[in-house]
Amino acid sequence: MSKSELEEEFYRWVIREGWRPKREYRFHPFRRWRFDFAWPRKKIGVEIEGGVWTGGRHVRPAGFEKDCEKYNEAAACGWKVLRVTGKMLADKDQIKEWLEKLIGRRSKKSS
Repeated sequence: MSKSELEEEFYRWVIREGWRPKREYRFHPFRRWRFDFAWPRKKIGVEIEGGVWTGGRHVRPAGFEKDCEKYNEAAACGWKVLRVTGKMLADKDQIKEWLEKLIGRRSKKSS
């Protein structure tokens, strides 16, 4: 499954659960960094990490270094970031639990 397919799967699911994230949210005032999904008022970002098992950009040395810089800068700006892989999307209960802890409310739809 490609990264964009993973993002679409996550987006469809999170909307069904009642959360309304911003997509491709630019979180940094100067850099062009974006989160795949974000709740800006809560400073919660979600990154869908594609290519984990296929040698994608996020696991190659240069891409990994750039991601570390981005995530560290996000933390310095007060953001909390969930990194979600394709395998993790298979256990949406765990993702839901993390989002509920971070966002501080339960989703509108109950399980």
